[in-house]
Amino acid sequence: MWQDLWAALALVLIIEGVMPFLNPRGLRRTMQLLSEISDNTLRFVGLSCMVVGTILLALIR
Repeated sequence: MWQDLWAALALVLIIEGVMPFLNPRGLRRTMQLLSEISDNTLRFVGLSCMVVGTILLALIR
């Protein structure tokens, strides 16, 4: 189980590092646009991502 958790963390770090590596200027623009979105919208997007991720994990496992 711990090995799976560390593997998942490593994959998150790899995926999170792709955008800054490939397109740092675009990432800065995206972050600037995200700072203008309301808190409720960001919360909804975060919750949606967690729900979709949980469903995908349940289907895969």
